[in-house]
Amino acid sequence: MNDGRIYGRRPVLEALEAGREFNRVLIARGSAGSLGRVVALARERGIPVQEVTKDALDRASGGGNHQGVVGFVSPLQYVDVADVVAKARGAGEDPFLVVLDGITDPQNLGSVIRTANAAGAHGVIVPARRGALVSPAVVRASAGATEYTPVARVTNLARAIDFLKEEGLWVVGTDPEAGHFYHEPDLTGPLAVVIGSEGEGISRLVREKCDLLVAIPMVGKVGSLNAGVAWGVLAYEILKQRSRARLSQ
Repeated sequence: MNDGRIYGRRPVLEALEAGREFNRVLIARGSAGSLGRVVALARERGIPVQEVTKDALDRASGGGNHQGVVGFVSPLQYVDVADVVAKARGAGEDPFLVVLDGITDPQNLGSVIRTANAAGAHGVIVPARRGALVSPAVVRASAGATEYTPVARVTNLARAIDFLKEEGLWVVGTDPEAGHFYHEPDLTGPLAVVIGSEGEGISRLVREKCDLLVAIPMVGKVGSLNAGVAWGVLAYEILKQRSRARLSQ
């Protein structure tokens, strides 16, 4: 994370429970009772807890909705794509990743990470350029899921996709003009889903790297879904198919 701060009750609590390294925790004066779990975990781990004014919390969170608590943490470490794939296989599972192409909105990125965690994806891949990186706003939007779902940052998405294909993953991209709907193909094996930006979709080079493009049906007046919603639709179709496959074994 760029400035080493997490704010909001749930994100701070999730980070503490996940064992994230904290330098200190600031809480609003008089809130120790309502923040009992946060305070107890911090003190249990020897993390200094300081009661401060609301103005101090506003400054520490950059004006964000801190809900009375801000934590100062060591920077979030991005991971290697190869490590994500290896960890999934080490757990005896088919790798399942989401690749983001041109997602610049922190709220969308946080939403994607949160859904990735809920749907059982093993990791999220983001580009070093042309995309949002993990920030306090992303951590908050993810509701703490950044502590559990690895994020890999790559300099070249096309090369990262080539690596995934070499590792046996099937790469499925989203495109409103695709000839297949998202629920038609078998999505139970090693898989990477590519989600493009709401305005521009998937870039040409990344699109060409996909093994298959799928569409989400749209019958209303708007022409597209935002990235977080589109990913949620696909993620739960994948989870549904994989759950059925496990039950039938």
